[in-house]
Amino acid sequence: MKAVFVLFDSLNRLALEAYGGTMVDTPNFNRLAERGVTFDRHYVGSLPCMPARRDMHTGRLSFTHRSWGPLEPFDNSFAEILKNQGVYTHLVTDHFHYFEDGGAGYHTKYNSWDFIRGQEYDPWKAMVEPPLDRFRNKFSRKHYDPEHAPRRMRHMVNLELAGAEEQLPGPGCFASAFEFLETNKDADDWLLQLEVFDPHEPFHAPERFRREGDSTYSGGILDWPEYKRVTDSPEEVREIRANYAALVRMCDEYFGRLLDFFDANDLWKDTALVLTTDHGFLLSEHEWWGKVRMPYYEEVSHVPLMVYHPDFTEHGGARCSAVTQTPDLMPTFLDMFGAAIPKEVRGSSLLAHLRDTAGQEADPGKRAVAFGVFGGPIAVTDGRHVMFHYPPDVRGSGLHEYTLNPQHMSEAFALRELETAELGPSFDFTKGIRLLRIDALSDANRVPQHDDQTFQDQWFALYDLESDPRQECPIRDAEVEARLYSQMHAILADIDTPREAYGWYGLECPA
Repeated sequence: MKAVFVLFDSLNRLALEAYGGTMVDTPNFNRLAERGVTFDRHYVGSLPCMPARRDMHTGRLSFTHRSWGPLEPFDNSFAEILKNQGVYTHLVTDHFHYFEDGGAGYHTKYNSWDFIRGQEYDPWKAMVEPPLDRFRNKFSRKHYDPEHAPRRMRHMVNLELAGAEEQLPGPGCFASAFEFLETNKDADDWLLQLEVFDPHEPFHAPERFRREGDSTYSGGILDWPEYKRVTDSPEEVREIRANYAALVRMCDEYFGRLLDFFDANDLWKDTALVLTTDHGFLLSEHEWWGKVRMPYYEEVSHVPLMVYHPDFTEHGGARCSAVTQTPDLMPTFLDMFGAAIPKEVRGSSLLAHLRDTAGQEADPGKRAVAFGVFGGPIAVTDGRHVMFHYPPDVRGSGLHEYTLNPQHMSEAFALRELETAELGPSFDFTKGIRLLRIDALSDANRVPQHDDQTFQDQWFALYDLESDPRQECPIRDAEVEARLYSQMHAILADIDTPREAYGWYGLECPA
């Protein structure tokens, strides 16, 4: 058995024609939809980037215990489990957050890995005296302020020295993947994870991926919106969306080259191919840019998933409407290679859906999934309805981080946080190991509360996704709310949520 796992970042479901998208032509994503099974109700789990990847590795939700952080010593990792049973695992990535303090321990679970430099604010190229005047003329100060945005300065420097298209990190990832495939296409028992940071912001793509008519804007570069309410002019909104569309076109073209490699080398006969993303991105919908600070609207939480497996070619072009989510990926990869699924896993293998796509219509109440950000609201959906539950006070005390690796995204926990640390309990996923329990301080530098930000639009909401897919008209329905709350409680119990967290969320603690 062989498998290629393609993980894009911030790939909006409705940017793909296979999901009804009209803003971009995506012929190559369509090619996979025609060969594989397209999952129509696939949702995120823990948010954003690194928490999502922890879910992918471990097969369970983590957002009620821990914010953005490294893999923990007790965590199961599908890559490590496969490696230990003789399946060669290789990671190609330009996701530089793996190489910050809060991303440790992920890439080392693979047999080998290749890091492609230069994405976002990766501190890659060194330029002691950047050409500030040229930068001011080239980039809009709305998104790039050379004097007050040092991280974005890194991106400007990286672009200044990056060179031609093939030297951009996205194309570089595909080139590295082709090197692995060319070397190993005739071998057996391997999994390649091709992880491309695009189309995550900044939305930079070569000019050839722009389309006439997408935008008439003529000012400085606008491709890196902050996670804030939309205050831009209609012309500026179109420009930002046009840059995202161009980047999706680039992703589609390079993904097509991967499909061409499958065609040329007949990998379809013995190689699975899985395509998904970690989360979506709001591109001015609901008057917001970004993710996680605002309610977890469908544009962020409802994400694409396409799966091709050589044992189920008869289902090519099928749609699956069962409710699935990010933690299901881990047991799926183990199932593909016949590996035992650890008892700590809470996700379910997707192969069951591939074996029989018939009758996979969504059944409200059959399965619900929960998703959220540590220290923020919880959402739950059964595929028909989605409900947002907010804690009484997201700045309130009583919430704790449980960890043995006290690191935030790009720095260690502050001393004032560590001063609150005490030895806490073990949980059903820590294999008997007790963890540090650290106060989740309201002003801690954790996502998304860094840079004086916090959650907004905090009110209960229930949406009927069938009659209101754009989530414009919240409803009240006592029967649906009771069912979803019951399912939320069951999920929280199943992932062994800390007891004090129930009170912080404003929920009744189980006996």
